[in-house]
Amino acid sequence: MLFRGILLAVQALQLAGALDLSAGSCAFEESTCGFDSVFEFLPWILNEEGHYIYVDTSFAKQGEKAVLLSSDLQAEEWSCLRLVYQITTSSGSPSVPSRLNLYVRYEDESFDRLLWSAKEPSDSWLIASLDLQNSPKKFKILIEGVLGQGNTASIALFEIKMTTGYCIECDFEENHLCGFVNRWNPNVNWFVGGGNIRNSHSVLPQDHTFKSELGHYMYVDSVYVKHFQEVAQLISPMTTAPMSGCLSFYYQRQQGNDHIFSVYTRDVAGVYEEIWKMGSPGSAAWNLAEVEFSAPYPMEVIFEVAFNGPKGGYVALDDISFSPVHCQNQTELPFSAIEASCNFEDDLCNFYQDKEGPGWTRVKVKPNMYRAGDHTSGLGYFLLANTKFTSQPGYIGRLYGPSLPGNLQYCLRFYYAIYGFLKMSDTLAVYIFEENHVVQEKIWSVLESPRGVWMQAEITFKKPMPTKVVFMSLCKSFWDCGLVALDDITVELGSCWSPEGLPPPPGECTFEQDECAFTQERRNRSSWHRRRGETPTSYTGPKGDHTTGVTTCTSRPPTWCMDKNHNSCPDLCEESLENTA
Repeated sequence: MLFRGILLAVQALQLAGALDLSAGSCAFEESTCGFDSVFEFLPWILNEEGHYIYVDTSFAKQGEKAVLLSSDLQAEEWSCLRLVYQITTSSGSPSVPSRLNLYVRYEDESFDRLLWSAKEPSDSWLIASLDLQNSPKKFKILIEGVLGQGNTASIALFEIKMTTGYCIECDFEENHLCGFVNRWNPNVNWFVGGGNIRNSHSVLPQDHTFKSELGHYMYVDSVYVKHFQEVAQLISPMTTAPMSGCLSFYYQRQQGNDHIFSVYTRDVAGVYEEIWKMGSPGSAAWNLAEVEFSAPYPMEVIFEVAFNGPKGGYVALDDISFSPVHCQNQTELPFSAIEASCNFEDDLCNFYQDKEGPGWTRVKVKPNMYRAGDHTSGLGYFLLANTKFTSQPGYIGRLYGPSLPGNLQYCLRFYYAIYGFLKMSDTLAVYIFEENHVVQEKIWSVLESPRGVWMQAEITFKKPMPTKVVFMSLCKSFWDCGLVALDDITVELGSCWSPEGLPPPPGECTFEQDECAFTQERRNRSSWHRRRGETPTSYTGPKGDHTTGVTTCTSRPPTWCMDKNHNSCPDLCEESLENTA
């Protein structure tokens, strides 16, 4: 339970003295340190006894917000912003939860960038860590608390701290342990060592940072192990900005072979990957470990020790640091997902086909009421396969993407439209081609006809070996061939699914959930309306929305609504469906 693990950080507040706070930081002891409440909204209230500021429903209503704005700040070096906060509510899960948002407002921009958002209620203080990439621009931090449903809803801030360096770095001298948390286990856990702590026989005489008994470090020992393979995990904050380089740390272990010390990464989908394991025993002093670390999408680093019994000894950890320079002078450039994307406006980009057969053809059509143009703009190019005029019976068209490095998670998105097939089997499928093993694995195939409307598909995949994405379309017989269109293929690093997605940037909206921040001056007969499917009148508007292509009519057209080749006639079908509605 990570929430219980955060108690370790709260208890550590008593283990080290507070350090001088830098610009953009505040402990809210006697003032708000240059953070001011914005007059147009609710005020943040400084607790009479100090220690935190808050806003709650005792003087506000649901939906009201309080906004806190910092003075001008600058981060010419990579910085880490940490926020110690708490959201509370009455018992039960309110339909409208309270939310805490953090924005950055750059001096030359007219909008605020949302960096982080939280709505989880908690009985204890939680820590959020946000990486701020270096920039010459001045900026302000804007913290917004929006009260949700409940008689006792409240939002509180204990501390804001901005420091130079990466959020993943830590020497464990900070009072909140840099946001690192222990995953609670009944028998083995990571504890703070050093300073005035003397609660274990395996505590070291000195830490690595100060090389004295007053310095702090983290340690785990096996004295309370009761089962085989008891595991203790120390989990770093989630990275919030792409980074790649060398992760280093110092460790010390008791001699013996009854424990395994490993380092993993874990993404938002919960996928683990081992990046380091302790090999040779090393010396009895502090040992330096260096490991290549790449986080193109949000990741946690997990320091894990597995014990085989109560005589497994201990492992101590200190001075975790990161450098954008690769370990051992490696100069490998990080992979750019843009190389694996294409909208086919100019050419095939880095995609290619089998040499035999006409395969996929890059085409351009003029849109009208019976057919849509390309997906990108409606007036550009897209790929078309399996036309009855070019394909031979049994023809297979394959479109290969560029090579993708292994051990990375990818989100593949593309748009497709299918028209004129009686059977959907193998009309369009996506395979993963493992180059080294020459093995193909089907990861997606179309199940039903979307009636010529552009549809979106998204697939998350990860393979240990270098791979290529292959789009395949099969034409089984001359009379069964139809049209398969493909456009706007994009590849991004990370999972397509995010458990806590941030709202879109200002000015962007898909209208899938609501109208975002767009408003109308007045609502009347000529107002804008959010709608799903086709427009209510014939021969006007699109057949489906642009985002997913979903339509309200998914039933198959009647037999008389097809030509002699069993292909749907769009003009007749649209009219028949309108008349039978």
